[in-house]
Amino acid sequence: MARIRGRLAAAEAPSWLHQEVARRMAERLSLIRLTPGQVLDWSLDAGPPAEGMRAAYPKATLQQVRPAGEVAPTAPWWKRWWGGGAPVPVVPEAVASGGAGLVWSNMALQFENDPPALFAAWRRALGVDGFVMFSTLGPGSLPELRAVYAAEGWGEPHVPFVDMHDLGDMLVQAGFADPVMDQETLTLTYGSAEQLLAELRSWGGNAAPGRMRGLRGRAWREHLLRALRARADAQGRIRLTLELVYGHAFQAPERGPAVAAETAVDLTTMRRMLREQKPPR
Repeated sequence: MARIRGRLAAAEAPSWLHQEVARRMAERLSLIRLTPGQVLDWSLDAGPPAEGMRAAYPKATLQQVRPAGEVAPTAPWWKRWWGGGAPVPVVPEAVASGGAGLVWSNMALQFENDPPALFAAWRRALGVDGFVMFSTLGPGSLPELRAVYAAEGWGEPHVPFVDMHDLGDMLVQAGFADPVMDQETLTLTYGSAEQLLAELRSWGGNAAPGRMRGLRGRAWREHLLRALRARADAQGRIRLTLELVYGHAFQAPERGPAVAAETAVDLTTMRRMLREQKPPR
């Protein structure tokens, strides 16, 4: 995963898919009435922030969160072009607790081995009125590629993707409130198998534990290309299906005292609990 993230961070530009998903995710910000003062960009690749998100919160300070050692040593073109407004990367361990108004995570969750731990880190980073918005791939993604690999006995072509309902449950368990999940299906077609493989590489890489071990040579690649070409339609196009999952949730207030059959709450605690109650968003 460190190699995959490092390669994406060093790319000249983010993939068009990640940029397009970020654009679609930014459209969902119109559903949120909160205005964050600080945004943490917790995305997969180190591309420029989504224009839609920046347009929605032009006064917010922005900081990118990247694992240590996975930021390109040489700034790519977009950071040189963006100039002094470029976010300063920070490692997750250095993120201040309770300071962020928004955690923005574009196309990163599908590469997380422990989503609940990540959700817990997001919640620690958010302030009282904070919220998280993220995108990821769902289990309906890449069925055509899985079919090719299964037919050839090549193991798994990608990490398993988590169902959006399970992600919603994980958010609640992590302490978030009012999670909203939705999805859409994107169908892509390619004029050649080579183009399809190049696209897949620009999106990430295969980190599945059950993938084929060892290096694969030119003969294997040609075999894969033939298998993909065999799935072309009458117009010679090869189809690839993606399930895009979007989610957002709000920082939940700290829970009050446990309620038993008879519970005593002192006046100071009761006043604090009443102050923390907020109108529906």
